[in-house]
Amino acid sequence: MRYAIIPVPPFQQNCSLFWCEKSQHAAIIDPGGDIPKIMSELNHYGLTPERILLTHGHIDHAAGASELAEKLRIPIDGPHSDDAFWLDSMAQQASMFGFNEGSICQPDRWLQEGDEVSFGEQRLEVLHCPGHTPGHLAFYHAGERLAQVGDVLFKGSIGRTDFPKGDYDTLIHSIREKLFPLGDDVRFIPGHGPMSTFGEERRSNPFVGDGR
Repeated sequence: MRYAIIPVPPFQQNCSLFWCEKSQHAAIIDPGGDIPKIMSELNHYGLTPERILLTHGHIDHAAGASELAEKLRIPIDGPHSDDAFWLDSMAQQASMFGFNEGSICQPDRWLQEGDEVSFGEQRLEVLHCPGHTPGHLAFYHAGERLAQVGDVLFKGSIGRTDFPKGDYDTLIHSIREKLFPLGDDVRFIPGHGPMSTFGEERRSNPFVGDGR
């Protein structure tokens, strides 16, 4: 499996492309905006998009999902149904945060802990990691030791919990009980900013490191 990270405005959110090298079929994770840029990257790598995956319902991660799904005629999988209220309020989120786009997004499939999603011959495990939002998911590729964790965990920080239905203790539990047990060597793509490993965050993250 290969991947590419596409920061999209206005919050430089990390949209990701994961693809199967054998088939060139791809998953688009969190298309939060700038659809022309995402389309250009798909064309650059010669990819056939198979599905859109959403980690959670915040507009900077999901604003472009409905338009892109319609344009490419592919399904939207995720997030967990506990984030339905966020997706239903996309227009209000757009107004609040100054987005030019953001229509109500209705996934073709809600995901939950233990589900799998596929593209080409690749499989991602679905982890339910609430706290930042109640329906937040992470996607994990065991063979590549790679996770897309959205806004749960960042290099040197953690996700905000001051949005509606966010919860700090629940977020910390998700990180320590769902993500860190995957292994110190696992690399992760956060929703914003640079990649890191779970081991590095266990050692040095001031919010959730082992010294806390």
